[in-house]
Amino acid sequence: MPVRITVRVSPGSRRTEVAGRYGAGWKVRVAAPPERGRANEALVLHLAELLGVPKAAVRVVAGPASRDKVVEVDGLTAAQVDSALAR
Repeated sequence: MPVRITVRVSPGSRRTEVAGRYGAGWKVRVAAPPERGRANEALVLHLAELLGVPKAAVRVVAGPASRDKVVEVDGLTAAQVDSALAR
């Protein structure tokens, strides 16, 4: 069963990083611009790296053209995801 997390994305930032909690979800800054899916791709790559899962295990399932997104992660529990993002 995949874990779903809400993410507020700030594209065009100086660097890609998890900025911390944002309501019930997370705020992530990405260096990629918000055009042609580049920010979504950078988000997926960064989350996969942080969580230690393959890129295919992370996907944007809602809000691909919005700053607020829902991301699914396979292979981890909600507690593992929260712990990894909180570091």
